[in-house]
Amino acid sequence: MDMTGEERIAAPRDAVWAALNDPEILKQCIPGCQSLERVSPTELTATVKLKIGPVSASFNGEVKLSNINAPESYTISGEGKGGIAGFAKGGADVVLKEDGDETILQYEAKAQVGGKIAQLGSRLVDSSAKKLAQQFFADFTAAINGQANA
Repeated sequence: MDMTGEERIAAPRDAVWAALNDPEILKQCIPGCQSLERVSPTELTATVKLKIGPVSASFNGEVKLSNINAPESYTISGEGKGGIAGFAKGGADVVLKEDGDETILQYEAKAQVGGKIAQLGSRLVDSSAKKLAQQFFADFTAAINGQANA
């Protein structure tokens, strides 16, 4: 599954970059995120509970940041295991471009799922992934705007 997108965020690039690297902000914004902890400057561990169609699962996984070019871009990749529900793994290239007082966040993501989740069919999995991405960016934008206005 591949997803690309672009989000306009009403905040300067440095603020967006800082938020993308803040485990507390990410934890608030990732749908179903129960825990997110930094274990090194480029590694995090996460627990995320999701329901996709009839399948509910709690995924435990690791997230790695690479190709870091602050405050412009990075690659985020991870893998989560959800027991009998299956697994999910993937990554995204994220690029931040300044546009006046605002930032344009562009992403190109690839993901794979296996196990029970994969049996649900690609349409359901793809539409669920798109909804989760939209929810993340809505919450992320709100979190940044809340910080900027605080």
